[in-house]
Amino acid sequence: MIHTCHHCGQKNRIPVRHLADIGRCGKCKAPLPPVSKPINVDATEFDDIVQQSPVPVLVDFWADWCGPCRMAAPYVAEVASAMAGEAVVLKVDTEANPQLSARYQVRGIPNFIVFRNGRVVAQQAGVVPAEQMMQWIRTAKNS
Repeated sequence: MIHTCHHCGQKNRIPVRHLADIGRCGKCKAPLPPVSKPINVDATEFDDIVQQSPVPVLVDFWADWCGPCRMAAPYVAEVASAMAGEAVVLKVDTEANPQLSARYQVRGIPNFIVFRNGRVVAQQAGVVPAEQMMQWIRTAKNS
């Protein structure tokens, strides 16, 4: 994953296992905060992050044409910001990645799955408030 330094603009490659860590810019050595926005991923990136992340991973399965998905997007972004360093938030476009939807039996969207150590620990379809998503993550951290 690529993380751009806010101080000097340098693009830094961040290993997926360190997305929730504070790093340092390779050029100016300024701190690089943990990822605090949802990450759009394909199947390969999804597998890498879910398997290697030391923190829980919330995945939003969505599609551009889906009204409820658009309603849920600000909540997903809020969770990514509020839980930066404690969780990683991914977005999977079900139209572009139907194999992932099939793998996790996603039949309705938006559909949210929380992973911990590569395992599904929670899954729910439908729009839910950010606080509910954060509670899933907190529960996953303790499991």
